[in-house]
Amino acid sequence: METTVQYQDQLLYAEVYISDMLSLKNIFLQSQNAKKLNQDFGIPFLLAKKKNAVMAFASLVMNEKGDITFKTYDKGGLSESEKRNFTLRAESYFKKNTTANFRNPDQLKSSIWKMISWLNVS
Repeated sequence: METTVQYQDQLLYAEVYISDMLSLKNIFLQSQNAKKLNQDFGIPFLLAKKKNAVMAFASLVMNEKGDITFKTYDKGGLSESEKRNFTLRAESYFKKNTTANFRNPDQLKSSIWKMISWLNVS
């Protein structure tokens, strides 16, 4: 019996940089079927790439209670296990980070407002 080996493109995780913002903006707008960013875009902090293409990102947002949490967005093309692994990686990163945007709701609100204002102009 012959065994066929299939190689799956591996996801690479990375912190978000300014140079990633246009890709993240496009993923968000496509996934939300929106024309402009809103507060749900949040402050992106982690992304997943496959072959140099950004496939998903995690973003700091405020929940209904005013607490800091995160959401993940993807552009499609990820398996359920890849989505789950990315969410687990984002959760771990979220719990370990102690900078102001991760712990201070007022700071995060201000940062989100500035980020979406800037990206909606560009």
